[in-house]
Amino acid sequence: MLPIESFPVALAVFLASVTAVWLAGVKLSLTTDVLSTRLGLGEAMGGLIFLAIVTNLPEIAITASAALHHDLGLAIGNILGGIAIQTVVLVIMDVFGLGSAAALTYRAASLTLVVEGLLVVAVLVVVLIGTQMPGDFMVLRMTPPALLIASLWLGGLWLVNRARRDLPWHDAGKAPDGQRLKRGGARQARAKHVEERGHSYKTVVITFLAASLVTLLAGVLLESSSETLAAYFGISGVVFGATLLAAATAIPEVSTGLAAVKLGDYQLAISDIFGGNAFLPVLFLLATLLSGEAVLPAAQKTDIYLTALGILLTVVYMLGLIFRPRRQFLHMGLDSLMVLLLYAVGVVGLFFIGP
Repeated sequence: MLPIESFPVALAVFLASVTAVWLAGVKLSLTTDVLSTRLGLGEAMGGLIFLAIVTNLPEIAITASAALHHDLGLAIGNILGGIAIQTVVLVIMDVFGLGSAAALTYRAASLTLVVEGLLVVAVLVVVLIGTQMPGDFMVLRMTPPALLIASLWLGGLWLVNRARRDLPWHDAGKAPDGQRLKRGGARQARAKHVEERGHSYKTVVITFLAASLVTLLAGVLLESSSETLAAYFGISGVVFGATLLAAATAIPEVSTGLAAVKLGDYQLAISDIFGGNAFLPVLFLLATLLSGEAVLPAAQKTDIYLTALGILLTVVYMLGLIFRPRRQFLHMGLDSLMVLLLYAVGVVGLFFIGP
């Protein structure tokens, strides 16, 4: 699909695609909960991989389309900018999900979540290493850093899965006065609600496939319209991908995250964000295979900057999960306030970074 040249058409396509990603994303999330429950995937390794792929379908479509068009700047910006902005989604959950009741990390505190945050940091460190590798270092249309990221992600999922089953700590690393609902309870409750409405398994599968198709198509249209919009506003594809495009693809996470928080499953809400952020860099392997180019070495200063910002925001929330701040500011925990301020300063800083 060729880029859309007309600005009014590009804007209309972009807004329509954002709406489609939102609506289809909500349906996709609900049907995914039902399927994972019925198939018994739960918190197992296969379930973690399945959920990571499904919840990141917009990013997968955008990355694949951009790679095929050899628009590596947009692909890289969407992946790395998506990590930063999806972390900021936790601020929204903190403010509108809990409000003055408590800080999100106080209720969700768990050593398992810290392990998941460490996986995000580890994967992003490999991304930084990959940006410094030579561009011609490829074997069978793949690069060692991209392969290492995918392998590290799979190994990290195994550790997370093991940590969720048991940790050699008192109370398995669970904090006192934390969440009362069993982790994953929100997903089971949502699945039960869908089943109680009389939807057959066949209907759920058809809805899942239709929502997946709509999400993928909307992702391709988002990529096609992004180049025109970025040029019209006079910003680079990297900045556009890291801000507006990343925000558009993060809308479904806002809806599902708020639903989980309101049901009292705070750990699931944070886990979904950390899990998605750990998976996104795996898309560099997809982009490399489709473009035939070493994607990470093509990263610009802004990409490295966004990677560092993603690490910083993740570390702030990891510290929040460990220290569990009680005090709130503007209906959010101190860690959420710091993340919001750091992200705002970080986005402004993007415009002062040279090529």
